[in-house]
Amino acid sequence: MRARRLSAVGVGAVAALAVMSACGSGDNTAAGAGSQEAVTKGAGATTVSVVASTDVWGDVVKQIAGSLAGSTVQITSIITDPDADPHSYEANTQNQLALSKAKLVVENGGGYDDFVDTMLKTADNAGVTKLNAVDISGKTAPKGGDLNEHVWYDFPTVQKVAAQIEQALAKADPANAATYQGNESAFDQKLAAMESTEASIKSAHAGEGVAITEPVPLYMLQACGLDNKTPSEFSEAIEEGTDVSPAVLKQAEDLFNDKQVKLLAYNEQTSGPETEAVLKAAKANDITVVPVTETLPAGKDYLSWMQSNLAAIQTALG
Repeated sequence: MRARRLSAVGVGAVAALAVMSACGSGDNTAAGAGSQEAVTKGAGATTVSVVASTDVWGDVVKQIAGSLAGSTVQITSIITDPDADPHSYEANTQNQLALSKAKLVVENGGGYDDFVDTMLKTADNAGVTKLNAVDISGKTAPKGGDLNEHVWYDFPTVQKVAAQIEQALAKADPANAATYQGNESAFDQKLAAMESTEASIKSAHAGEGVAITEPVPLYMLQACGLDNKTPSEFSEAIEEGTDVSPAVLKQAEDLFNDKQVKLLAYNEQTSGPETEAVLKAAKANDITVVPVTETLPAGKDYLSWMQSNLAAIQTALG
């Protein structure tokens, strides 16, 4: 399991404080470090409270809820800061309170956001429906390797998760089941269009070399038929926050010095001497840098974000 993951710090204290908060709060205001879309509803109206570990999955929920997001469907995304490194996130009391009230929780899984499971154990919310994206994807670690948990860069997985979100929302709010179904169908069509873009890139550029700093966008690059030439020791060390040996760093830099790759997919949310070194090598050799992130960039929803990523890859490949 990766060493740097979304972590719950002081969960016991969080739980205790959450109980105190719950006793003194009767409104639906925003949940602390996350964001919440809420509208006061009339007595007797259905409200489906949804908590997502990151705004990536929160936005997928929003796509399925459509116009009902913010009213019938109240969405709290715990991690929303586009400048934050999700691996070092510290959960808080308001997150615990939101989880205790949720009817649906969407987490990434794969060791990425374990704090959700930890906090749910003390949330006293037996009726919650929990969707784990990695479990839904069916992906497993390759033999002798580690699972790439960044499954939101894999469109077939996102489609599977969206379908289960639609079913969960329809179960919690049967009166609007047709709306959720229609929104999920429209979302699925847009995902299919982006899969067609990946296929087009693959047709034109299959086998061309690329480099990464971390495995974040690897599912997308592989779907585009591109060959990740980065030494596994390099990208794994960067993701785990451990040192890269001089020999491995040189191997990574030589990918650019020897023009073995067409682009560098660079995770903007983590930085250090080794990643700066390969970034410098890419720029010195006129290799296009494609910035990637683990949370939504400002002003983007999931679909526009992924479309931008695909467009950047196309441009870099020429």
